[in-house]
Amino acid sequence: MLSSKMLGLTTAIALVATSGALAETLTIATVNNGDMIRMQGLTDDFTSKTGIDVEWVTLEENVLRQRVTTDITTKGGQFDIMTIGMYETPIWGANDWLVPLDDLSADYDVDDILPAMRGGLSVEGTLYAAPFYGESSMIMYRTDLMEAAGMEMPDAPTWDFVAEAARAMTDKDNEIYGICLRGKAGWGENMAFLTATSNAFGARWFDENWNPQFDSPQWKETLEFYVNLMNDAGPPGAANNGFNENLALFQQGKCGMWIDATVAASFVTNPDDSTVADSVGFALAPDTGLGKRGNWLWAWALAIPAGTQQESEAKQFIEWATSKDYIELVAENEGWANVPPGARTSLYENPNYKDIPFAQMTLQSILSADPTNPTVDPVPYVGVQFAAIPEFAGMATQVGQEFSAALAGQQSVDEALAKAQAIATEEMEAAGYL
Repeated sequence: MLSSKMLGLTTAIALVATSGALAETLTIATVNNGDMIRMQGLTDDFTSKTGIDVEWVTLEENVLRQRVTTDITTKGGQFDIMTIGMYETPIWGANDWLVPLDDLSADYDVDDILPAMRGGLSVEGTLYAAPFYGESSMIMYRTDLMEAAGMEMPDAPTWDFVAEAARAMTDKDNEIYGICLRGKAGWGENMAFLTATSNAFGARWFDENWNPQFDSPQWKETLEFYVNLMNDAGPPGAANNGFNENLALFQQGKCGMWIDATVAASFVTNPDDSTVADSVGFALAPDTGLGKRGNWLWAWALAIPAGTQQESEAKQFIEWATSKDYIELVAENEGWANVPPGARTSLYENPNYKDIPFAQMTLQSILSADPTNPTVDPVPYVGVQFAAIPEFAGMATQVGQEFSAALAGQQSVDEALAKAQAIATEEMEAAGYL
């Protein structure tokens, strides 16, 4: 029989061993996009260098947003690292919900992060999330179908040209649809696309006094244009399609054009996955001649929730996953076309990357997005495809459901806009903006 002193010592050793084991495993929440899946396949490199294991929680985009938001607002402590973006980072950082990344190593070279990405992930000059990849949005299109339609894509097309080309390329009998656009409800799904698109049509979420603007003629023009175009030239069931669904359709050869995240370029041109890899062209997101294009600005970034017991280990992982060395690791394993784009200046100066067919169009799209001046008429908010206020996510998710229902033919455009106006007005009044 062990003495009480020996029992105490045994218990203490067990606790130390347990805490040591916990300290060597990071739990990371991330989105089920291709670049993150690729990162998971390379995680052994991190573990071999640091001895730190990684447990992944990989979620669909809308679910990820819900899970990490709930966890951080309730201090749930489920995750040591969260994949978040330019909407959440400034709000959560200002609330002291995230660990500041102000002590990363000199080798990491924070100054190499593209200014647009660094600015969008900082609060008063302090970085609170490191960009895994950065993106804007652009047109990806089938060069063979465009040629067959007797049309030529300009580098900077108008929405009228895109609509004409989409209808000309559509061959529904052979399951070829001229255009694939997001229809799945969600503030980061259909509302990311539609908000960015609305900027080009002269619409805005709020006027300078925070009055919702869904009853404006500009929003009616935006939504009618979108619904009519998708009815004429889009795939069936488009109201259920987000980024991944449209990516699959494009890779299967079923889309003439797809306007979405620039990061998709490496997937649609990868011959291992895409049946149309050798006939893909790129162009800037469309405009209507009012001075604003329908392209967004976003980064999927890695952040550390305040209160984690593994801050040091989490910072080690973030440095590994968002470093220049990680880019080299992906290039070595997957080729330069598949490295995470849009985050570092040095990538676009690298001779190995300069000739990648979509590299310069991606950079041009990122640099042309202006979150501080996103609309034709002035607005009181920052953000291209979102308004950077805490109330936006819930409000835009509800509005996205109404717009998705209009696309599905379950209600008219006028009904969807009237409901959107009521939702936004009620939310803004309750929050004290009005």
